[in-house]
Amino acid sequence: MDLRRPYTPDSFFLISGPCVIESRDHARFLAAALKELAAERGIPYLFKASFDKANRTSVNSFRGMTMAEGLQILADIKADFGVPVLTDVHESAQCAEVAQAVDVLQIPAFLCRQTDLLVAAAATGKVVNIKKGQFLAPWDLAHAVEKVRATEGHGPAWVTERGTTFGYGNLVVDFQGFPHLRRTGCPVIYDATHSVQKPGALGSATGGAREMIPTLARAAATCVDGFFFEVHDNPAQAKSDGPNAMPLDRFGGLLDELQTVWRVCRHAAQSDPAGRQV
Repeated sequence: MDLRRPYTPDSFFLISGPCVIESRDHARFLAAALKELAAERGIPYLFKASFDKANRTSVNSFRGMTMAEGLQILADIKADFGVPVLTDVHESAQCAEVAQAVDVLQIPAFLCRQTDLLVAAAATGKVVNIKKGQFLAPWDLAHAVEKVRATEGHGPAWVTERGTTFGYGNLVVDFQGFPHLRRTGCPVIYDATHSVQKPGALGSATGGAREMIPTLARAAATCVDGFFFEVHDNPAQAKSDGPNAMPLDRFGGLLDELQTVWRVCRHAAQSDPAGRQV
């Protein structure tokens, strides 16, 4: 898989896994299942899981495990399943160590303006996936990309849309933002599961409108290079982000729908370059 251009002429690429590592066995179960779903459809696939969720709503919420244990699980999944791996970094001091275990360092949306974090991630030479802050205009994400590209030894940068704050406890996806993200020259990703979050809706936890995932994802298939999905075999029992997780048993069917839409739109754009959104 070429991480500089991770999609192919026939398929978007897929970043998917649980929100957080709940256990070694569970992470490996989902890695195997998701790799199989992607391989059956010829979709380039990266496994995603966080070793620590540093931005949980409540101090009592499950955050994950130790950094050392989590990184070992991710490194083993990379080696044993032969797939690239992505995880979040929250502090600049984490970046060098995390880069030894994974292929892509992800900048959480709340931290997308943090210069020291962006520079430390870029200095590892790994891919840096920058999630657009819920508070940020799409065109302003270009400044975060430039911080990565200005760092000596940087690798590729990706950009991810994950919804914009709309009042209290709600997010919306403005599809006018995707052409602006594409102007960064980076692969453009749509995070279909965080986009349906309802921040703080459960009082001490974030809620979500899981039923809206397919609708928004199908719309995004017209204009993105890749998708990000948090997937769980039992969302009701997930230790983080269950209300906005895609159920594993419904994920294959959705991938089929997305590929159909993506291929039609990508081939139409190739036949009429002047009509493609740039």
